[in-house]
Amino acid sequence: MVKVYSITSCPWCEKTKKYLASKGVEFEVRNIEENDEYAEECEKISGDTMVPVTTIDGKNFVLGFDKAKLDALIAG
Repeated sequence: MVKVYSITSCPWCEKTKKYLASKGVEFEVRNIEENDEYAEECEKISGDTMVPVTTIDGKNFVLGFDKAKLDALIAG
């Protein structure tokens, strides 16, 4: 399952979610502002709390909105 770590008012987070949806990718939104556990997960994955962070396995991730990297991540 694809997970997108985000915050409420983040244009890059919205672009990432819209892009994934346009590709037919199911994903779970993890808002790090609303859930401390999600914030900790995000920091463990990327080493920071910058968003968006998109991951499938909790190891490989894409920071920010980068179509090519997102495509590579979801392609496996």
